[in-house]
Amino acid sequence: MPFALALTVILAVLAIFQLARAFGAPLGRFAWGGKHRVLPVGLRIGSVLSILVYALIMVIAWDRVGAIDVFPEPFSEVAMWVIFAYFVLGILLNAISRSKPEGFTMVPVSIVLAGRLPEGR
Repeated sequence: MPFALALTVILAVLAIFQLARAFGAPLGRFAWGGKHRVLPVGLRIGSVLSILVYALIMVIAWDRVGAIDVFPEPFSEVAMWVIFAYFVLGILLNAISRSKPEGFTMVPVSIVLAGRLPEGR
Protein backbone atom coordinates (compact mmCIF):
# COMPACT_ATOMS: atom_id res chain seq x y z
CA MET A 1 0.00 0.00 0.00
CA PRO A 2 2.86 2.47 0.41
CA PHE A 3 3.24 2.53 -3.38
CA ALA A 4 -0.44 3.38 -3.96
CA LEU A 5 -0.30 6.08 -1.28
CA ALA A 6 2.86 7.68 -2.70
CA LEU A 7 1.42 7.49 -6.21
CA THR A 8 -1.80 9.12 -5.02
CA VAL A 9 0.04 11.97 -3.29
CA ILE A 10 2.23 12.70 -6.34
CA LEU A 11 -0.70 12.51 -8.76
CA ALA A 12 -2.83 14.72 -6.48
CA VAL A 13 -0.09 17.39 -6.53
CA LEU A 14 0.12 17.08 -10.32
CA ALA A 15 -3.67 17.35 -10.53
CA ILE A 16 -3.60 20.60 -8.56
CA PHE A 17 -0.87 21.85 -10.89
CA GLN A 18 -2.96 20.86 -13.95
CA LEU A 19 -6.04 22.50 -12.45
CA ALA A 20 -4.14 25.75 -11.90
CA ARG A 21 -3.05 25.72 -15.55
CA ALA A 22 -6.59 24.90 -16.67
CA PHE A 23 -7.80 28.03 -14.85
CA GLY A 24 -5.16 30.19 -16.52
CA ALA A 25 -2.25 30.24 -14.09
CA PRO A 26 0.93 31.33 -15.90
CA LEU A 27 2.58 27.93 -15.48
CA GLY A 28 2.53 26.84 -19.10
CA ARG A 29 6.31 26.63 -19.33
CA PHE A 30 6.15 23.50 -17.14
CA ALA A 31 3.89 21.49 -19.46
CA TRP A 32 2.75 20.81 -22.97
CA GLY A 33 6.15 21.67 -24.43
CA GLY A 34 6.43 24.99 -22.57
CA LYS A 35 5.42 27.03 -25.62
CA HIS A 36 2.70 29.03 -23.82
CA ARG A 37 3.00 30.96 -20.56
CA VAL A 38 -0.78 30.76 -20.14
CA LEU A 39 -2.30 27.75 -21.87
CA PRO A 40 -4.74 28.24 -24.75
CA VAL A 41 -8.20 26.70 -24.41
CA GLY A 42 -7.31 23.42 -26.14
CA LEU A 43 -4.40 22.74 -23.79
CA ARG A 44 -6.49 23.79 -20.79
CA ILE A 45 -8.97 21.08 -21.78
CA GLY A 46 -6.02 18.71 -22.06
CA SER A 47 -5.02 19.63 -18.50
CA VAL A 48 -8.53 18.80 -17.25
CA LEU A 49 -8.43 15.48 -19.11
CA SER A 50 -5.05 14.77 -17.49
CA ILE A 51 -6.70 15.09 -14.08
CA LEU A 52 -9.23 12.45 -15.09
CA VAL A 53 -6.42 10.15 -16.24
CA TYR A 54 -4.65 10.67 -12.91
CA ALA A 55 -7.83 9.74 -11.04
CA LEU A 56 -8.20 6.54 -13.06
CA ILE A 57 -4.55 5.65 -12.40
CA MET A 58 -5.11 6.13 -8.67
CA VAL A 59 -8.15 3.86 -8.67
CA ILE A 60 -6.28 1.17 -10.60
CA ALA A 61 -3.29 1.38 -8.22
CA TRP A 62 -5.50 1.04 -5.12
CA ASP A 63 -7.33 -1.84 -6.77
CA ARG A 64 -4.04 -3.53 -7.64
CA VAL A 65 -2.78 -3.46 -4.05
CA GLY A 66 -6.11 -4.83 -2.83
CA ALA A 67 -7.30 -1.78 -0.90
CA ILE A 68 -10.40 -1.58 -3.09
CA ASP A 69 -12.03 -4.05 -5.44
CA VAL A 70 -13.18 -2.31 -8.60
CA PHE A 71 -11.66 -4.25 -11.47
CA PRO A 72 -11.06 -7.94 -12.10
CA GLU A 73 -7.54 -9.07 -11.15
CA PRO A 74 -6.30 -9.62 -14.73
CA PHE A 75 -7.42 -6.13 -15.75
CA SER A 76 -5.68 -4.31 -12.91
CA GLU A 77 -2.49 -6.31 -13.44
CA VAL A 78 -2.32 -5.49 -17.17
CA ALA A 79 -3.45 -1.91 -16.53
CA MET A 80 -0.52 -1.33 -14.16
CA TRP A 81 1.89 -2.39 -16.90
CA VAL A 82 0.18 0.02 -19.30
CA ILE A 83 0.48 2.75 -16.66
CA PHE A 84 4.16 1.90 -16.23
CA ALA A 85 4.64 2.29 -20.00
CA TYR A 86 2.75 5.61 -19.85
CA PHE A 87 5.13 6.90 -17.16
CA VAL A 88 8.20 5.71 -19.09
CA LEU A 89 6.88 7.48 -22.17
CA GLY A 90 6.45 10.56 -19.96
CA ILE A 91 10.15 10.38 -19.04
CA LEU A 92 11.11 10.35 -22.71
CA LEU A 93 8.71 13.08 -23.83
CA ASN A 94 9.60 15.38 -20.97
CA ALA A 95 13.31 14.78 -21.58
CA ILE A 96 13.05 15.93 -25.20
CA SER A 97 10.82 18.90 -24.41
CA ARG A 98 12.12 22.25 -25.65
CA SER A 99 11.08 23.67 -22.29
CA LYS A 100 13.95 23.45 -19.80
CA PRO A 101 11.63 24.04 -16.79
CA GLU A 102 9.40 21.17 -17.96
CA GLY A 103 12.37 18.86 -18.38
CA PHE A 104 13.95 19.77 -15.06
CA THR A 105 10.74 19.23 -13.10
CA MET A 106 8.77 16.58 -14.94
CA VAL A 107 11.56 14.13 -15.83
CA PRO A 108 12.35 13.44 -12.15
CA VAL A 109 8.64 13.24 -11.33
CA SER A 110 8.08 10.78 -14.18
CA ILE A 111 11.06 8.68 -13.03
CA VAL A 112 9.62 8.48 -9.52
CA LEU A 113 6.18 7.54 -10.88
CA ALA A 114 7.67 4.81 -13.08
CA GLY A 115 9.90 3.66 -10.21
CA ARG A 116 8.16 0.40 -9.47
CA LEU A 117 4.87 -1.35 -9.89
CA PRO A 118 2.83 -2.34 -6.85
CA GLU A 119 2.88 -5.96 -5.92
CA GLY A 120 -0.22 -8.03 -6.40
CA ARG A 121 -2.75 -8.81 -3.74
